[in-house]
Amino acid sequence: MTSDSGVTHDPSRSLRDWQYDLREQLRVLTDQPEQEARWLLAAALGLDGAALLRNALLPISSEEETRITALLTQRRAGVPLAYCLGEWSFYGLDLCVAPAVLIPRPDTETLVTLALEGLAEEGASRVLDLGTGSGAIALAIAQARPQAEVWAVERSPAALQVARANGALLAPQVHWLEGDWYAPLDSALRFDRIVANPPYLADSDPHLPDLRHEPWDALVAGPSGLECLERIIAGGYERLSLLGMLLLEHGPDQGKAVRGLLNNVGFSAVQTRCDLAGRERVSSGTRI
Repeated sequence: MTSDSGVTHDPSRSLRDWQYDLREQLRVLTDQPEQEARWLLAAALGLDGAALLRNALLPISSEEETRITALLTQRRAGVPLAYCLGEWSFYGLDLCVAPAVLIPRPDTETLVTLALEGLAEEGASRVLDLGTGSGAIALAIAQARPQAEVWAVERSPAALQVARANGALLAPQVHWLEGDWYAPLDSALRFDRIVANPPYLADSDPHLPDLRHEPWDALVAGPSGLECLERIIAGGYERLSLLGMLLLEHGPDQGKAVRGLLNNVGFSAVQTRCDLAGRERVSSGTRI
């Protein structure tokens, strides 16, 4: 009998046989089919890599086949691997992810690295992450600076639920707030770092079809792509402590515009840093 995924069920076929089938079917989707096959099998069976090797010759039950087939069907339909697995790695952390949140990307690790520069490893400091999504940025900073007071704001209840679940496992000290940018914060709070990876795509961006499985509201800012960045910058200066920094991820073609917005509000030491691919990725300014 052949399932919807194209895999023929045979109770005598081993885990290794299934890994081979998945690898061959995934070749049309990815340049790392063998690795993806292992990840999908591990997720479906609840095994780690070592256990996959130990059990390579064992047969797969019908219940296990159903779980494997379901994940493979999703992946063949174009669902990102991270959503199929339900988790993804970011800055050394294993995070739960779901379609309610963006998949954390290596580009955003640049933002975390820059935010940590000059942030004291000892003693109190206060950091704000706006539009936290899965909580990736806030949690990476909290892990690197365990004495810091970290706040994270998210307007999507579904996304905030994912962030809180990650926080419970990785950094229970993070303060999670639901709301739009600065709105849910006490007006007296001041921060040493404000960081954000906000929506920055224009609603006509040609890359959007490739991102169809990720949440539109977390990707698209509006007609220009700068709308969310403008709002964060406009409210950021007064929320910072003396010598505090605002750091913003943006598209590689938006650096000049973001630097202009930061200068117009009165930020000093305005600069843009590149990601690992050499593209302008994070712009920052300092309150003096």
